[in-house]
Amino acid sequence: VDLMLLYTFFIKPLLLRVFILCSSFLLPVLTSLSLCKLRQRFHLNGMYKPGDVVLGGLFEVHYTSVFPELSFTSDFDPPGFRHAISMAFAIDEINKNSMLLPNITLGYNLYDNCASLGIGFRASLSLASGQEEKFVFNEVCAGAPPVLGIVGDVYSTFTIAMSSVTGLYKLPIVSYFATCSCLSDRQRFPSFFRTIPSDTFQVRAMIQILKHFGWTWAGLLISDDDYGLHAARSFQSDLGPAGGGCLAYTEILPWGNNPGELRRIVDVMKKSTARVVIVFAHESHMIELMEEVVRQNVTGLQWIASEAWTTVAVLQTPHLMPYLGGTLSIAIRRGEIPGLREFMLNIKPDLNHNNTSGNNMVRFWEYTFQCRFAPPPAGWVEAGGPLCTGKEDLGSAESELLNVSEFRPEYNVYKAVYALAYALHELLQCEPGRGPFSGNSCASFQRQEPWQLLHYLQKVNFTTSFGDEVSFDGNGDALPIYDIMNWQWLPDGRVEVKNVGEVKKSASGGEELIVDENKIFWNFKPKKPPHSVCSESCPPGTRRARKKGEPECCFDCILCSEGKISNKSDSTECISCPEDFWSSPQRDLCVPKKTEFLSYHEPLGICLTATSLLGTFICAVVLAIFTHHRSTPMVRANNSELSFLLLVSLKLCFLCSLLFIGHPRLWTCQLRHAAFGISFVLCVSCILVKTMVVLAVFKASKPGGGASLKWFGAVQQRGTVLVLTSVQAAICTAWLVSASPVPHKNTQYHNDKIVYECVVGSTIGFAVLLGYIGLLALLSFLLAFLARNLPDNFNEAKLITFSMLIFCAVWVAFVPAYISSPGKYADAVEVFAILASSFGLLLALFGPKCYIILLRPERNTKKAIMGRCFTLIMTDKCVLFQLKINRNIDKCFRITSLMLCVLLDNLTISVKTKPQIWCTLVTQLNPNFQFH
Repeated sequence: VDLMLLYTFFIKPLLLRVFILCSSFLLPVLTSLSLCKLRQRFHLNGMYKPGDVVLGGLFEVHYTSVFPELSFTSDFDPPGFRHAISMAFAIDEINKNSMLLPNITLGYNLYDNCASLGIGFRASLSLASGQEEKFVFNEVCAGAPPVLGIVGDVYSTFTIAMSSVTGLYKLPIVSYFATCSCLSDRQRFPSFFRTIPSDTFQVRAMIQILKHFGWTWAGLLISDDDYGLHAARSFQSDLGPAGGGCLAYTEILPWGNNPGELRRIVDVMKKSTARVVIVFAHESHMIELMEEVVRQNVTGLQWIASEAWTTVAVLQTPHLMPYLGGTLSIAIRRGEIPGLREFMLNIKPDLNHNNTSGNNMVRFWEYTFQCRFAPPPAGWVEAGGPLCTGKEDLGSAESELLNVSEFRPEYNVYKAVYALAYALHELLQCEPGRGPFSGNSCASFQRQEPWQLLHYLQKVNFTTSFGDEVSFDGNGDALPIYDIMNWQWLPDGRVEVKNVGEVKKSASGGEELIVDENKIFWNFKPKKPPHSVCSESCPPGTRRARKKGEPECCFDCILCSEGKISNKSDSTECISCPEDFWSSPQRDLCVPKKTEFLSYHEPLGICLTATSLLGTFICAVVLAIFTHHRSTPMVRANNSELSFLLLVSLKLCFLCSLLFIGHPRLWTCQLRHAAFGISFVLCVSCILVKTMVVLAVFKASKPGGGASLKWFGAVQQRGTVLVLTSVQAAICTAWLVSASPVPHKNTQYHNDKIVYECVVGSTIGFAVLLGYIGLLALLSFLLAFLARNLPDNFNEAKLITFSMLIFCAVWVAFVPAYISSPGKYADAVEVFAILASSFGLLLALFGPKCYIILLRPERNTKKAIMGRCFTLIMTDKCVLFQLKINRNIDKCFRITSLMLCVLLDNLTISVKTKPQIWCTLVTQLNPNFQFH
């Protein structure tokens, strides 16, 4: 491969430049002579017909595996001869057409390249320069060339070499069989055209077939020449992007007899997991390859044939059908050429060897009838068999030449000749002064130049009798179209190559494949297309991960990670879902993320809601009980006004917890913390004031302490609660104005969930709110703790101490729990703290009182409340106290007197001892008291 590339792209252009350079030095020497004479003639085998304009042709009429020095060989090739006859027929048909090239007779000069690059190159030079024995140079060193255009060659390599030289003279070459994509390079081959599609299109056509049947894993066999090497490059560059496939192996078939290399190649095919084999080679390669395939009995392969061997009859035999049956092949477009068979039947050999067909017609006759002329033509090896008479009936002979049912290469030859004829016709129809050349000039019939015909050939556009349009693009390529053939093994043992579709260039510029699968014969037991993949297709929800060191078609299927999907098969990567969406369990669809918040409909929300309503209901019941028993000593002894306000604030605390449940909204986020903060401050303020009153009374019972009671009258108590609550209201207002809490969609806690929550906005504001509540609660706890040693039966301070202990414990535990709880559980923790602390205050402060009021009414008396320090005797407007003798009479007396002042209102009191103390204490609390 490397040597061929080196020759094609480096050595050959270098030799060409050397040739041109030498010619530039030799030309002055030659022009100094008036007469040049050929040193040696090329002995070329061919056919000739004179005419006003002569077209050249290069065909493979003879071949041999070892090329001799002679210009011809002894092995006859009927298809090549038929191609040459097709050109002769096309020219004869054009000469009979009065509408095309009127008054002009076309001639031809057809040479046999003998399947040899050297002979083909000699023939092309002879067509370009002529073989006259003598040539007289005129003053301008110009003259009409022997031919204006050449049809050929059959091989891409031969055509490359030939076009490299003839392109210097702008001599048009129209090939009917050279398919190498390299010939589309207009810089290297400016005068090259072809009526067969380029291998680039043939490769893309094969890729379309692979893609149609889902074959992503195939082997490639190529010939060791430009035809195969350029096809391999096209496959390697186009198969992945266009068809999503890979080549399991690429092997080069050797020229000549090399059984060791063929054995190795077939062994590679047998071991490979690829069930599809593409062969881009010539028929000689396939014949040698199939011998080894049969020897190793390699079956179960789906062959795809290039156009070079798709119609080779020697391969379409019952012996090879177990291996080649079902082959899909690319075939040159079939066409109909009316009259060609009749023209062939009129072929007769010239026994005197003086006709224009020369030895070719004689060799054809000997090959067809298996006879020989005597004596044999000079240069041919004498063959055995009967003598030929030249009068044999060609119509009755079973000759491959007469097989005109499938005109494929012949049709391309036919179109090539007509393309040159139409270009020449347009050249001769040019009107002087309107021509395409300098000065609007036209070409002269007497002095036509090949480059002038090249100009018109580029613009040729005509339609054949078969209905095909013929034109050339900017690279000299014809409109691409191929037939798709299928090798069918019929039940009776016969082999038929059937047309099952076509592939052509679509209007959009792509390849359009049409296949009738119902007509295809599959050489497999299920009678279905084989399965040829390196790795099974990855379903949606997975991505392909290429296996290390293997082609990209060999991969593992990896499940997409969470949050990513692939919604089609064989995805190379997974795509991320939008922000509010998440991947489905199958990873093939983005679904809306689950939303999470503390809902009224979930068990946790239902429990918290029920608990909140229960607490509110209990507060309402307690409030109703206290209202109903407001005149009893138990209610009056607990500062009834603050008790009612405390119950209302507790009810608000229970109700504010409902703002933390449900879908967060802007107004609920702003209201929940403000309502929570103000409600609890109101509650704790009431408790604080009650505690301060108890302490003040206790302090006032001591000598000299009565002055402190003036600061704890009814007005002062209400004012204190109002002021303390207003401070919290101011904190909440500042918080809401500066950095208000807002609803937020949080995706940090759970990737597959959207947690709706209220962000506090300002952490400092939230901390100040909680800190202020904590400060009041702590102060209440400390004051209540100091007042815990009041008389046994009057235990208000003890209840406050216990309630504040519960309250502080709940909220101290709340802070770490709230910080560590994600999403809705943070709201649940806060609701739980609100409910727990509210229930703690409600039960600790009002539970014992309700118990006495409802279940122990005998204890709801002044005597029971006052304890063992006195005996209470009530009369109509008078209360008498008889002090008991005990060891702490003074202390007991003072406490009892103070309690009476707190409990009794507008009563007439009689005292027996220390009237001055009584008067002083009571008048400070209530000036309406009357004393006796």
